Amino acid sequence: MFFRRTIYLATLVCFFTISNIYPAFNQSEKFKGLTVVGSQRAYQGDPFEEISKLGSNFISLVPYGFCRDEGTQIRYNLDRQWWGEKEVGVIESIRMAKAKGIKIMLKPQVFMHAKWVGEYDLKTEKDWLEWEKSYRAYILFFAKIAAENDVELFCIGTEYKVAVQKREKFWRQLIDEIRSIYCGLLTYSSNWDAYDKVPFWDALDLVGLSAYFPLSNRETPEINDLLKTWQPIDNKLEQFSKKHGKKILFTEYGYLSVDGCAGKTWELEENIRNRNKNQTAQAIALDALYQTFWNKSYWQGGFMWKWFPEMMGHEGYPERDYTPQGKLAIEVIKKQFAQNRP
Repeated sequence: MFFRRTIYLATLVCFFTISNIYPAFNQSEKFKGLTVVGSQRAYQGDPFEEISKLGSNFISLVPYGFCRDEGTQIRYNLDRQWWGEKEVGVIESIRMAKAKGIKIMLKPQVFMHAKWVGEYDLKTEKDWLEWEKSYRAYILFFAKIAAENDVELFCIGTEYKVAVQKREKFWRQLIDEIRSIYCGLLTYSSNWDAYDKVPFWDALDLVGLSAYFPLSNRETPEINDLLKTWQPIDNKLEQFSKKHGKKILFTEYGYLSVDGCAGKTWELEENIRNRNKNQTAQAIALDALYQTFWNKSYWQGGFMWKWFPEMMGHEGYPERDYTPQGKLAIEVIKKQFAQNRP
């Protein structure tokens, strides 16, 4: 009873805090976000100057944790991790971004080498409880950082397709614990094909999803074809938003700069170095997404995947990667981010 009362009082305090500190959430301005990749070392200059000039008002920081297939332990904030993924780099990135007037989504995310985290499953109750203990420690570690550094938005998890359905009670308890220490907005990042199976949207502030909907396999798609393909998806998302009384946030969206980038992007990634470069296809795909959603009141905006600060953190193929830096897509983004400025 005491614990529940404490959670209730903390949540009440947070409600008034959000109302006073984050009034922009109730306005029409979109979240014009970029996912800033953690860099190997401390910044040499100020990468957020360029991001601010682009018109971005939000960034996503992703401090990765790591888990083995069928393992139960999340490893994070390790000495051998890149600077931008560790506590020191996350805090400094928050500070520097805020100095440029940019808001923050902190999005701790688990990476698995052998499989996609959405397929993560365990065989016994004992294993699930061990994983829950470890995941809880990982998330609360960064929730505390979010609270101490006035982060506006916190993402409690990413693409756990199986775990969110099997362990609903755990996720709801975790949300309560986060709200007891953190007063910002909360979301969860569902995969594009599973957002309607997440059982705890009622406990969060925004419906988040990784928006990698496959639209076209054409090497360079026609924008009108993409707009037509988006239409039923748009309608379904709008109805889902109305049903739950929550705005939709694209916690991730983006396109590789290769042939067929508007299709099944996860398949293109498998042989990315041998794909034909195609900046035009990337620019068209982004333009179609913006034309579809930007003026929809139910759509809060999103975070483009991804941006390399000072071009650090890439895996050796930035000319084919999701980043728009130095490509045709950057002009599409500049034009769109210029809209709805405060």
